[in-house]
Amino acid sequence: MEKHFINEALKEAKRSLLLNEVPVGAIIVKDNKIIARAHNLRETLQDATAHAEILAIKKACDVTGSWRLTGCDMYVTLEPCPMCAGAILQSRLRKLYIGMFDPSVGACGSVINVIQNDDLNHWTEINWMYNEECGNLLTNFFKDRR
Repeated sequence: MEKHFINEALKEAKRSLLLNEVPVGAIIVKDNKIIARAHNLRETLQDATAHAEILAIKKACDVTGSWRLTGCDMYVTLEPCPMCAGAILQSRLRKLYIGMFDPSVGACGSVINVIQNDDLNHWTEINWMYNEECGNLLTNFFKDRR
């Protein structure tokens, strides 16, 4: 089932690619059903917070009627940055499935680990998927821009 959900996140990443956005997609799942999906819209909206993870969390909160997303899991194509990791922590997501690490600003273990910090009030389980397509999508995007 995890492979199916990361593929759904990849579909979202490809949507951002069509908008010339950094191709990152995220979905949130509850009871094996997708309740929210989003992709990066930072350039489109000219909003520094319009990352896929943040947008998906906002949609999931609307669907559930609560800021607490307990019992929900997120699938994201790229390791979240510190801002997104903080939002994941604050929203109480249960599990995070990551398609590819981010060696420059990854905040789930690559550079720092925000969501698994014993000094904070919540702990989110991390599952690294190391999905080759997630990596290739990002590599090709940045190669084409240079």
